[in-house]
Amino acid sequence: MIILDTNVLSELMKSKKSKAVFNWTNQQPLMSLFTTTITQAEILYGITILSEGKRRDELTQAAQLMFSKDFAGRIFPFDQNAAVAFANIASQRRKNGTPISQADAQIAAICYTQEATIASNTSCF
Repeated sequence: MIILDTNVLSELMKSKKSKAVFNWTNQQPLMSLFTTTITQAEILYGITILSEGKRRDELTQAAQLMFSKDFAGRIFPFDQNAAVAFANIASQRRKNGTPISQADAQIAAICYTQEATIASNTSCF
């Protein structure tokens, strides 16, 4: 089970996708790829803050399709178990002098509780 981070899904939504990211995701069994409600929120927020226009409309439609069809039944929520894991992960990173953003810590917590691998190009993971 692989959870795709926000930057991976964002890359796949670009008109000029990274070949490496595109090829890697296409080599994975579709049903092994998941995402999180945190990533969904980050993607939707990023689209919402864009200026109104064709690009925003296209991305809105692509995101709706991606989350309702492509990842149907494969979006993990941030639940009570993830909340406990989040507190442990975020506090330990802070103690170690390597703080992590709240969203990244939430995604890491979901990965931990689901015993999943994360696919990301963010160095904090």
